[in-house]
Amino acid sequence: MKSESKIYIAGHSGMVGSAIHRKLVKEGHTNFVYKDFSELDLRNQQQVESFFSREKPDYVFLAAARVGGIVANNTYRAEFLYDNLMIQNNIIHNSYVNGVKKLLFLGSSCIYPKFADQPLKEDYLLTGELEPTNEPYAIAKIAGIKLCDAYRAQYGCNFISVMPTNLYGPNDNYDLQNSHVLPALIRKFHEAKLNHSEFVEIWGTGTPKREFMHADDLAEAIYFLMHHYDGPGFINIGIGEDISIKDLALMIKEIVGYPGELKFDTGKPDGTPRKLMDVSKLHNLGFKAKISLQEGIESVYEAYKNNSINALK
Repeated sequence: MKSESKIYIAGHSGMVGSAIHRKLVKEGHTNFVYKDFSELDLRNQQQVESFFSREKPDYVFLAAARVGGIVANNTYRAEFLYDNLMIQNNIIHNSYVNGVKKLLFLGSSCIYPKFADQPLKEDYLLTGELEPTNEPYAIAKIAGIKLCDAYRAQYGCNFISVMPTNLYGPNDNYDLQNSHVLPALIRKFHEAKLNHSEFVEIWGTGTPKREFMHADDLAEAIYFLMHHYDGPGFINIGIGEDISIKDLALMIKEIVGYPGELKFDTGKPDGTPRKLMDVSKLHNLGFKAKISLQEGIESVYEAYKNNSINALK
């Protein structure tokens, strides 16, 4: 990518899209095209066709998606499947039609079978049943990978796919019904501290293990791969280390400075027992993440705390 190349970041205002934008700006890129949902419904085939034929971007980062935690995934199963299929189908197809030089599609680690061996290697895709609570989202993302590969095989398109691990960072979603576990815990502990609550309720048993990567590290990896990877299939992006939900809660409890107790609601679902990414493929290409979990949570909590204070003014 040259500094003057025209870049379209689908989902530019979200956590991942905004992190990609920050990285590109840092690297000297200035030619971006933006469209909010109010201006461009990516589920609408005609709108996306008109947008691509008019703007003709050189490079596309497909970070737009309908996302959420266990509750959102399991509650809005039809929307998670339909919306994500339509978004990615429209963007990938129109990138081909309009001669996009390179497209990067972002998936999710939920594409892997629920009981796959750990750590999760790229070869494990489609080797077992998916986690039922997020199966619609996973199926959509798997279809996106296969669609990129199909356009590569049939038309020679340079469309690549990456599978990031669980993410957190600036512009995260802190809504308790639709957020992922890490931002939800930050909000729970922060509010419990302000309200002098005796305990914080944690969903599930606390035993599942998860890997967490800062969105800025993801953006660094994505930028690296746009310059150094042009192959089929997909590449895992993660840090290669995980932590139990209980230990994560204890870490956030300490960072927030909450003095109360933890209570685990075992009536709530745990989800997949473990999701640790095998990142040897990424490491062999020459990239490793730099932001530690402790450092990352401290930075996002400081921003969340300041935003909360400003919201009350």
